[in-house]
Amino acid sequence: MGNVFGRKSRPSRVTEQDKAILQLKQQRDKLKQYQKRITLQLEKERRLAKQLLQDGKKEKALLLLKKKRYQDQLLEKTENQISNLERMVQDIEFMQIEMKVIEGLKVGNDCLKSMHEIMSIEDVERILDETQESTDYQRQIDEMLAGVLTQEDEDAVLAELEAITQEEDVALPEVPSEPVPEVSEAAKAEPERREAKNKPDRELLAA
Repeated sequence: MGNVFGRKSRPSRVTEQDKAILQLKQQRDKLKQYQKRITLQLEKERRLAKQLLQDGKKEKALLLLKKKRYQDQLLEKTENQISNLERMVQDIEFMQIEMKVIEGLKVGNDCLKSMHEIMSIEDVERILDETQESTDYQRQIDEMLAGVLTQEDEDAVLAELEAITQEEDVALPEVPSEPVPEVSEAAKAEPERREAKNKPDRELLAA
């Protein structure tokens, strides 16, 4: 029970603008009900005035028509009030949409400001310069791989190679000082014996 009564109520999502729109619509609906009731009453009085004229009661019919004329004017004012209320409702609803758009723009602007604080103009210029340097370096490599070098470039490369060769001693393989072992007579005769042994087999297969 303590948790139930101690639970915090959620904040209402209904804004003051929503309440104002609701009140305006309620007033509009009441005016429309009044307008409908007056319209029915005017039609009824018109029929009654016609009946009075038929009965020869012209004065009463004239008085009734004057009353009807006054109510016609009230009905016209009611129509104008309804139009004003509907226009105000539309203005408030459109203003709510504009407020949401402005709020979205504010959030986006704050986001851009925070991003600008993270990356300054100097950082952007430095990154662009590094990117340009990397692009130029890669282009030079591509040109070299493609063989697009001028004669001056070729001479410079050869000169640098010559300089490196003179600076560093090229390590050559050492010649062995020990004599090469001689092949024995038995090892020399071994291939001949193997050839004589296989010759009868080849002749038999050829026959």
